[in-house]
Amino acid sequence: MSTPTAAAPTAHPAVVSWVDEIADLTAPDEVVWCDGSAGEWDRLTTQLVERGTFVRLERKPNSFWCASDPDDVARVEDRTFICSRFQADAGPTNNWMDPVDMKTVMTEHYRGAMAGRTMYVIAFCMGPLDAAEPKFGVQITDSEYVAVSMQIMTRSGTPVWDRLTAGTEFVRCLHSVGAPLYPGQADVPWPCDHTKYISHFPEERTIWSYGSGYGGNALLGKKCYSLRIASKMAKDEGWLAEHMLILKLTSPQQRVHYIAAAFPSSCGKTNLAMLDPTLDGWTAETIGDDIAWLRFGDDGRLYAVNPEAGFFGVAPGTGVHTNPHAMATLERGNSIFTNVARTDDGDIWWEGMTDTPPPHLTDWKRRDWTPTSGEPAAHPNSRYCTPIAQCPTVAPEWNDPAGVPISAILFGGRRATTIPLVTESRSWQHGVFLASTLSSETTAAAAGQVGVVRRDPMAMLPFLGYHVGDYFQHWLDIGTRTNAGLLPKIFYVNWFRRGDDDEFLWPGFGENSRILEWALRRIEGTAEADETPIGLVPTPGALDLTGLKFDHTKIAAALKVDTTEWVAETRLIDEWYARIGGNTLPDVLREELGALKLRLADLELGDVLHRRGAHPTSPEKDSRRSQPQF
Repeated sequence: MSTPTAAAPTAHPAVVSWVDEIADLTAPDEVVWCDGSAGEWDRLTTQLVERGTFVRLERKPNSFWCASDPDDVARVEDRTFICSRFQADAGPTNNWMDPVDMKTVMTEHYRGAMAGRTMYVIAFCMGPLDAAEPKFGVQITDSEYVAVSMQIMTRSGTPVWDRLTAGTEFVRCLHSVGAPLYPGQADVPWPCDHTKYISHFPEERTIWSYGSGYGGNALLGKKCYSLRIASKMAKDEGWLAEHMLILKLTSPQQRVHYIAAAFPSSCGKTNLAMLDPTLDGWTAETIGDDIAWLRFGDDGRLYAVNPEAGFFGVAPGTGVHTNPHAMATLERGNSIFTNVARTDDGDIWWEGMTDTPPPHLTDWKRRDWTPTSGEPAAHPNSRYCTPIAQCPTVAPEWNDPAGVPISAILFGGRRATTIPLVTESRSWQHGVFLASTLSSETTAAAAGQVGVVRRDPMAMLPFLGYHVGDYFQHWLDIGTRTNAGLLPKIFYVNWFRRGDDDEFLWPGFGENSRILEWALRRIEGTAEADETPIGLVPTPGALDLTGLKFDHTKIAAALKVDTTEWVAETRLIDEWYARIGGNTLPDVLREELGALKLRLADLELGDVLHRRGAHPTSPEKDSRRSQPQF
């Protein structure tokens, strides 16, 4: 083995000593300090092609297809741990193990794990390098796939090494696929181990990942750093690290607003990030599709930065009809496609890309596939990894170290009933309450019962680095650190409500721009809303439906607040809050739930009196028009 520090591009003593320590433990044949250059990309991708991991795509410039081991295809939440010093700090929504115990177990897995392989040392920065407080990381890995993917997903290499000087803080990210090669042993295209751990040590700002080479399990700058570790950093330092897209919207009058939005999986997040507005004169530009870091600016507003440099998007369902800008981004090449299908002429395909599949493909398991094969050609969680900078709708300020000022935050889930198309919160506190109850229903694609409501607060349930109750309190505290009029307005959306015939009550995709337009007019004080027990919803005629060829009676149904459904919903929220626990759930959220129950009871009483011919004492409760107050 070459001496780890012989070619080190940094004199940072903590980096150098840590790399020496891990090299001694994992016993690689060679240590390579990555420079993030085009030459390094060419060398590593060529190695991956020669090994059989990558196949060069003839129809996409500088792009590659690969297929993982069938047992290594997604995040493994049951093997993901928050190893805080005290179990109570991890909370009821995370797996926990004592950090000493976890390190003892994982150290033995790491021992000799890189034998026969090369150790790569990657310096990276989450967010722009010239930010006021850049967030650095160093990842050690034995995966060339990770090394080239991190070139796309982060700012990495020599420019980061130049800034990572002695005394600079960095997050330690240790990764191994856990597949040592012994003399005479043949390698496989996708090395991994059946045993897997993705462990986070929030107080130490450290991540250890073992056994998986896939996605966020291995690209440790993504969910592990940008959300799980960063959420704890944000709590300690007074900012927010969130699972949110960032979108720039410009009106026909050239007024610019920036929004952030959080959605659980399968709820249209990437499509909204690359929105193609159907409203005349409106333009939408992309700043980020997955993660937002929000900090207060000198003016008291929240500013959002996208810490990533690439898109790591779910491929199936993406096509020219659903997301033309994503498809245009991928056409420019410089991309890695994992677990999609490969065409005979050297391109890629997945379900939803075209209405008619090709007559023959190589599927994600490297088998021949035809439309009669009886199973998908691409894995449901197959991915594309591509640079943000080549997106045709990328906003010029996407890389601005100061970030962009956020006017509105949207939270949304997938619900067939109950949740209206759009609801404006009454206040920041009420918005936090709505976001804390964010939910989606299970679909036929998931194991278990269909239609079960699952809570995913702020779309962060799998990504919280600390106790969910403390996280809610942090959101509430953020709302007290500036003038209320400077905070973003919070909205709750549901593109997926269905009618009695099970048909969608809203067309979605580019038509969602009509909902955003109403929200922005609410912020500007020019749109009307009805006050309901759950918040403010558009009045009849408040949405701009010009040119929309869709049954407008369905839209009215999509906006309906059904008291009976919401009484049942409050019981489900009670169950969710009980899971968090009375000692850690902020009292104000219980108070918000209690106030909602009272408003629903008042409305039910009014309905009873109306049916009996009497008149409620406050007839204005469900019909009052409301304008935003500043």
